[in-house]
Amino acid sequence: MKNIAKAFVLIGGLFGVSFVHAQQAATLYENVRVFNGTADKLSVPTNVLVVGNTIKTISSKPIEIPQGIVATRIAGDGRTLMPGLIDAHAHLYLGVPQSLLFDPATTPALLDQKAYESSKATLMSGFTTVRDMGGPMFKFKSEFDAAKAPGPRIYPSGTMITQTSGHGDYSAPEALPRSFGGPLSIGEVYRISTLADGRDQVLTAVRFNIRNGASQIKLATGGGVASPSDPVTVQEYTADEIKAAVEAATDLGTYVSTHAYNTKSVRRSVDAGVKSIEHGQLLDEATVKYLKNKDVWLSTQVFEEFDNTYSPLQRHKEHQVVQGESDVFKWAIKYNVKMAWGSDFFFQTYGVAQNQQLAKLKKWMSPARALKMATHDNAQLMALSGIRNPYPGKLGVVQEGAYADLLLVDGDPTTNLDIIADPAKNFRIIMKDGKIYKNTL
Repeated sequence: MKNIAKAFVLIGGLFGVSFVHAQQAATLYENVRVFNGTADKLSVPTNVLVVGNTIKTISSKPIEIPQGIVATRIAGDGRTLMPGLIDAHAHLYLGVPQSLLFDPATTPALLDQKAYESSKATLMSGFTTVRDMGGPMFKFKSEFDAAKAPGPRIYPSGTMITQTSGHGDYSAPEALPRSFGGPLSIGEVYRISTLADGRDQVLTAVRFNIRNGASQIKLATGGGVASPSDPVTVQEYTADEIKAAVEAATDLGTYVSTHAYNTKSVRRSVDAGVKSIEHGQLLDEATVKYLKNKDVWLSTQVFEEFDNTYSPLQRHKEHQVVQGESDVFKWAIKYNVKMAWGSDFFFQTYGVAQNQQLAKLKKWMSPARALKMATHDNAQLMALSGIRNPYPGKLGVVQEGAYADLLLVDGDPTTNLDIIADPAKNFRIIMKDGKIYKNTL
């Protein structure tokens, strides 16, 4: 082997080429206190070595940098090192005003530009991973993964699958459905939603999304706030149509999540095999307990009545949802339901507002529990995608071998959740996949 190495050096010299072993880049965080994603309190002063895109070593003792590694040393000075935040219900392609989506002058190029802006703002607010629940984010994901543009890791759903007259059907009222010879709806034009009626169309819609790279499937089985006409109390999709989606997703290695607020929609979804309920703010106590018994996730949000762009009907629906959310949070905590948190910003600006919504979880739980939900717990929901998981390593934790998605934070967010609400000031370093995207030290 030595002779072979010498031969390469000789050949390189003859042709003016230098053969040098590439040195692996690393980052050494020194004197930090770690929130590991699960603990109630910060660690003792600790050192954390990142090599490549993973956490190599965590120790309260000094860490010696291995030979062949070039490390950037960061003096933590007692700051908090924690996992990057995870938004379990994002719509990065829809971080625009609703009026823009329906403006005839709007082009896919403009919406793409806005998606890049939303994605960058999300990452720079400390959210290193999102589960995107409706939108054409596949090409963006590829670029972000390759570090060609700044953005979070993305678990894409592709188009949200919805029935005619359901949540996600933004067709003109008089427009014929596609199966009757009508045109694509505006949601279908931009690949935000797919209108699918009947078992066969639902099967095709699920398979289409997974062929494009979806890590999970999003189905609307109840009315929505932002949609133009369907009340939040109605049921959408028959049990057989939901089962069709579940069968197709299961066969192809992943799971179905459903948009649903009310009890009947949620129970129908759960009984059909759905693994994650998105929203659920109108549930009764018995149904929240039912989620626990069926081992189904409740992926919920903190909603408020603030969208002045909504119609009177939309504002009425928003009011109904907000009125129910406090009880649902309390019951989910009472019965220890698997809970995830997401922003669900829809026709709203992305960025620091996500952090502000996360901080409002303090109304129902301790800061440490809220942080656990937005890191470790959300990562467990991401992992439900099984063989479709685009990031099969550990997310949402500070552990040896986990992905190096890290935040260096001023103060102790396990005791003061408001620290999270001001990332521009308090997040000193934002690292995703071992690469530093922000450093204000």
